[in-house]
Parts: sequence; C-alpha cells; structure tokens
Amino acid sequence: MTAPDLAASAVRGPTARVPAPPPAPQAGAEAGPAAGNQAGQLGMWIFLGTELLFFGGLLLAYAYGRTHWPHGFAVAGRQTDVVLGTVNTGLLLTSSALMALALACADHLAHRRWTGRLLWLTAATGAAFLAIKGIEYRHEWNAQLFPRAGFALSQTDGAALFFWLYFVTTGLHALHLLIGITGVSTLAWGHGRARPWAALHQLEAMGLYWHFVDVVWIFLYPLLYLVGRHP
Repeated sequence: MTAPDLAASAVRGPTARVPAPPPAPQAGAEAGPAAGNQAGQLGMWIFLGTELLFFGGLLLAYAYGRTHWPHGFAVAGRQTDVVLGTVNTGLLLTSSALMALALACADHLAHRRWTGRLLWLTAATGAAFLAIKGIEYRHEWNAQLFPRAGFALSQTDGAALFFWLYFVTTGLHALHLLIGITGVSTLAWGHGRARPWAALHQLEAMGLYWHFVDVVWIFLYPLLYLVGRHP
C-alpha cells in the first residue's frame, strides 16, 4: 500500500457497519382492528336496512288498510290494551338508555366495570317487555280478537286486517327483541370474563341492533294503540 493510500485510510478511519433499517410494517397491519370494526358495523347497517324494508312493507299494508277502512281500523284499535302498550313503550325507551350508558362505560376505563351490569339490565328490561306482551296476547286471545273463526269484530270491515297486521308486526318485533336479548346477555357474560369477542366494537354493533328494534316499536305503538282513541 502506498503512502497516499495509508494517509487516506487514516483519515477515513475504520469502516463502520451501518445498521439495517427496520422492516416496514405491512400495509394495513395497524389498521386491521379498525378496519374490522368498520366492516362489522357496515354489515350490521346492511342487515338493518333489509329489516327496514321488510317492516316497511308491513307499514305500507297498514297505510292501505287505514285509508280504505278507517272506521274498522279505529274500532279495532280501541280494543288494544293501551295501558300495557304504554308500559312496554316505557320499558323499551329505558332499555335504549341503558344500552347507551353501557356503551359509554365500555369506552371509558374508569367506568368499564359498569358495562356488564348495564347490559344485564338492558336484557332484563327486554325480557320484561316480552312477559307483558305475552300477558297482552293471552287477553286478546280470550277476547276472540285473533282473526280466525269466531273473531269478535267479524262484522266490522277492516278489523280483521288490523288485527292480522297487529299480530304479525308485534310478533316479528318480539322475535327480533328475543334475538337482541340473547345477544346482549351473551355479550354481558363475555364482557364480565374479558372475552375478546365481547370487545367494544361488538357492543357497538349490538347497540345498533337494539336501538333499531326500539325504533320499530316507536312506530308501531301509535299505529296500533292510539289509533281511534282521539275524540
């Protein structure tokens, strides 16, 4: 090695090993949970949209009957139990408030311990609704208000259609509520045991479903219980 080469090597010093840069994160790795949450909520919105179309068809049938047989619908509407219907409306409104509180607590670490209790209370109010609805159905069956042979209002045009729509819409609503009670109870159980499938985004999706069921009842209540009762 010549003298100039030695001098240049001394100036540069020993060759340093440059550490390799860390591997770049895979695309979507950090956004995976958020994307999953959005996909779950989108799926729930799509499902609720199809359910809305289904209930919307029944409401259109109600509007047709109401415009063609207003007297019959008014007479039939006065036979429903407005007291029990009002109590059930209050229960569902309370359950919606409890569900909203449960979601708010789940989103705050300091209050997260209340989430499971509020979910159990939500399910309990839903179960109370179904119990009262069952009592109401029994009274209506005994009063011959089911549209079949021996229907009590068979001489009133439109009354049979009203009660057919009444039992179909409230029965389907009760079925949806039973599904909601099962889902909320399952999430309450899982949340109390810190199960990963009972995380916040699952609770939010169930909250959307629960509020949808309550909103459907808010539409059914005046149509089925208040029609014909005004002076």
